[in-house]
Amino acid sequence: MLRNKINLVILANESPDDHQLWIKACEFYKEELDYRIVDLSKNNWLEEIQKEKFDHLLSKPAGLTSKFKDLYDERIYILERVLNYKVYPSAEENFIYENKRFLSFWLKANKIPHPKTDVFYVKDDAVAFLDTTKFPLVAKVNIGASGSGVEILQTKESALVYLQDTFSGKGARQRVGPNLQKGGLLKRGFYYVLHPAEIKKKLSVYKAVAGDKQRDFVIFQQFVPHTFEWRVVRIGESFFAHKKLMVDGKASGSLLKGYDDPPLSLFDFVKGITDKHQLYSQAVDVFESAEGYLVNEMQCIFGQSDNFQMKVKDVIGRYRFVNNQWLFESGDYNGNECFNLRVEWVIKNR
Repeated sequence: MLRNKINLVILANESPDDHQLWIKACEFYKEELDYRIVDLSKNNWLEEIQKEKFDHLLSKPAGLTSKFKDLYDERIYILERVLNYKVYPSAEENFIYENKRFLSFWLKANKIPHPKTDVFYVKDDAVAFLDTTKFPLVAKVNIGASGSGVEILQTKESALVYLQDTFSGKGARQRVGPNLQKGGLLKRGFYYVLHPAEIKKKLSVYKAVAGDKQRDFVIFQQFVPHTFEWRVVRIGESFFAHKKLMVDGKASGSLLKGYDDPPLSLFDFVKGITDKHQLYSQAVDVFESAEGYLVNEMQCIFGQSDNFQMKVKDVIGRYRFVNNQWLFESGDYNGNECFNLRVEWVIKNR
């Protein structure tokens, strides 16, 4: 006897095409589920969600501007914490996504090892901090993926200029155009020649980011010497890891990867955090340091430039924790940028 289909609701955000990978994953499993789409940025969002029965909500958090990030978080809070609906990725995962300020508080409160991070809303307090801190120092903007808005300040003088810009009305410095570190500029340029309608969409994204400059607070993070950072991905019970290699002093956004065999202690570290807080759609960026592993950033939704996340001895696959030990399984588990694996997890945990 066949089980009834699971009913899912995809929670779209303000970017019209941002939920397409959820749609593609749901279509892949269409024999096992039905789905519909609700735009969480619309005024009638709750009525639309509640007008038909459903089993699970699939979130695609906004990460472009603070206005829509706040909107999405508030409505996810109502859905999961007030109405007790099942949301995946969870409310907790949404809250720490693309909110480096909140993430720093969350890591500290939960005693999770991370580079020391200071957030200042009062300029004089920040100036006093710069009088005593060590350099280099990392400055970050609250919202910004792929290394956008991450700046390494080598001296107190450069930090004071950064501080003045942020508190003067100019806003913190942040890349708002194409990521030149990404490579493939000719290929990307040719794509836009063939798809001119996409140019307008991309320009609207750049305009939105440019209009959302961070002002009147700064985020300073301890600089951790490194030549790479680990990206550890957990989707359900599947674990993956690879190295993000540095370009111009930053690993984020370089898209250069090292597929070295990851140490199992790295998986132990990330599994402990994600088990405790029930985070089942996470990319955790981790530094190796003299103090041990340090969490740099965490994202519940993330990009994927290769069609796999890990190789062990040149074999594509994943790790799972089975019978109290890590077991490597060869195979392709990262299709559709891990969204198929996410939907598979929801189906199994209906």
